[in-house]
Amino acid sequence: MDDNQEMVSYLLESGMIDEKVAEAMLKVKRELFVPEEQKQNAYFDVPLPIDRGQTISAPSIVGFMSMKLDAGEGMRILEIGAGSGYQAAILGAMVGNKGTIYTVERKTELIKLAEKNIEKSGVENVTIIEGDGTEGYAQEAPYDRIIVTAGSPDVPKPLIEQLRKGGKMLIPIGPMHSQDLVLVEKNGEIKKTEILPVAFVPLIGKYGHPEEVL
Repeated sequence: MDDNQEMVSYLLESGMIDEKVAEAMLKVKRELFVPEEQKQNAYFDVPLPIDRGQTISAPSIVGFMSMKLDAGEGMRILEIGAGSGYQAAILGAMVGNKGTIYTVERKTELIKLAEKNIEKSGVENVTIIEGDGTEGYAQEAPYDRIIVTAGSPDVPKPLIEQLRKGGKMLIPIGPMHSQDLVLVEKNGEIKKTEILPVAFVPLIGKYGHPEEVL
């Protein structure tokens, strides 16, 4: 695949995304979020290395998670793990000017990278915060949706607390580099539904994996 339109059409036809996600992905070009030496691979459906041992997820995973999160106009969304900024930019396009994306990232280098990439994309409703993502971002809670882009041993308690009643969270749960993508729904009680096997980098922090696992 050699362009954004072709990639989005492929994902739509394969059922990995819906029309709402497709519209957002057409607005946000993936090539803006990958390193210069990887730009020729930007529209292949594969994860790519970015910086500091991190990756940008395959477009199908970004799109599928965006669809399952069911982000809508005007929503307040918390992302844990900014990475290159691609997932946050897609969600920013989905929630529109009346919505807001907060993304928590622990690595200063990745914050600078994500900020630069998101600015290039033209998405203006994303705020990146430096901190321990496993503790969420209580200052702007509650959130309509929470998305975690790293694998955690379990659902961090602060994230459940910061999710609005009626809200949804997507999080990879399991051991290092091999997890199940879990949909968490908060409606009085907490409901967890396993969706599909995934492989994310570990979620490091107080309520995640210890830093020494890296």
